[in-house]
Amino acid sequence: MFTYTDVLLKLIVGFLFITVLINVTGKGNLAPTSAMDQLQNYVLGGIIGGVIYNPAITMAQFLVILLLWALLIMVTRYLKTHIHWFGKFIEGEPITIVRNGEILVENCLKANLSAKDVDFKLRTAGVYDLSQVKRAIVEQNGSLTVLNRGEGSIRYPVIVDGQVDPDVLDIMEKDDSWLKRELEKQGIHDVKDVYWATYRGNQLSVATFSGNSSK
Repeated sequence: MFTYTDVLLKLIVGFLFITVLINVTGKGNLAPTSAMDQLQNYVLGGIIGGVIYNPAITMAQFLVILLLWALLIMVTRYLKTHIHWFGKFIEGEPITIVRNGEILVENCLKANLSAKDVDFKLRTAGVYDLSQVKRAIVEQNGSLTVLNRGEGSIRYPVIVDGQVDPDVLDIMEKDDSWLKRELEKQGIHDVKDVYWATYRGNQLSVATFSGNSSK
């Protein structure tokens, strides 16, 4: 039987659960930048919205559903952080669609972008002369980052959560041997100790899991 008291209680529980989940998993879903954040918002909103007006679903069942979803989110986030290929599968990766003034058609199709889409994104980014573009990259959230000739390098992390990104190494025109030498110069012998590393201005900036960093 439908009662406003039941709806109110479910609303309160849903509100408290969302608040706790955001604080536990991080606040990235407040300003979604990835498919994972968007999915968490959509499904959680659907669960709460679909349950509060359904008197056939008890409060206990509601709590179990919420806890199962929270468990799935936390496990997925853990795997995304610690398994590189899984993170790429869940959230995707930046895709270069223009390199040295040339459109990479294969990469555009990989990003599901038609020629009209590419033209629109470039014009939106203020690009009217393709020959002046050193590199244009579609980010995970669909936005376009453009680097013109003569500008500095795009600051992409070459190491994230102890995992080397070979695509970023390729963009930097470096290799694994170079990266290993640079890390050893800073006393780091295992890439798994690195939380974050970026290369800019001919210098590798590293932050380790132990809290040490270099710039």
